[in-house]
Amino acid sequence: MSKVKSYLSLIRFSHTIFAMPFAMIGFALGAFSPHAHLRPLWMLFLLVIGCMIFARSAAMAFNRWLDVEFDAKNPRTAIREIPRGIISKSSAMRFVIVSCMAFVVCTWFINPLCFWLSFVALAVVLGYSYTKRFTPFCHLVLGLGLSLAPIGAYLAVTGRFAVLPILFSFTVIFWVSGFDIIYALQDEEFDKSLQLYSMPSWLGKAKALRVSEGLHLLSTACVVTAGWYGGFGLWYWAGVAVFMGMLVYQHLLVKPNDLSRVNLAFMTANGIASVVFAVFVIADLFLGGMRIF
Repeated sequence: MSKVKSYLSLIRFSHTIFAMPFAMIGFALGAFSPHAHLRPLWMLFLLVIGCMIFARSAAMAFNRWLDVEFDAKNPRTAIREIPRGIISKSSAMRFVIVSCMAFVVCTWFINPLCFWLSFVALAVVLGYSYTKRFTPFCHLVLGLGLSLAPIGAYLAVTGRFAVLPILFSFTVIFWVSGFDIIYALQDEEFDKSLQLYSMPSWLGKAKALRVSEGLHLLSTACVVTAGWYGGFGLWYWAGVAVFMGMLVYQHLLVKPNDLSRVNLAFMTANGIASVVFAVFVIADLFLGGMRIF
């Protein structure tokens, strides 16, 4: 059990709370679409959950494996499992490989489109770990990786692309990249010392926070556009209000000269934003009946 806990800590399993609710939105959109497959939804649901867990586990473990030298030098991250020797680098890489294989196998059982796109998805979520070495736009690549959740889940159910889940994917891109910039404020000086790239190390804390605010405004624009395009009802707009409120709240918590509440902004505010928003969106789908997306 202690080994299991170590691996769950390695991949920060609790952070699944960010993308998983949006995957559920994509799945629900597909289930209410006239293009939904005739296969049992419970089977597709389990496969989508498996895809989410395995892809994210591979990405997080790979990030920890690749960045072990940086993590060991950073007081904030030196307590992580690989730098402390709780999990060896070779064991972490085996975990990455098994997770990648499990992800691809899950997509194989979903449909051919998801199977072939699984390799693109892995390239994005694994490739993110390299981006801090050459671009301050690494936060957007992280957002892109998590944004695959709603469109991927929709593809699992319908086997085709659609505008609405893509709008939710853009919501995730801007939302995640915005709060990742806030989280990166903690490592501004460390990143500069090792010539690593991030918005805070490139622009400084104050300007990076302005960029984060701009990205969250774009995320808000996407959820509003999705609501208008999808013809959603009152429950959806109540979810939008909570989502927007949590975005504003985290920016009120964090200031350039006061990072004491970064973790509250990062985990609590964004966790509430994603879960509550997803609950309200799915409730609106159930209460509003069948729509054509």
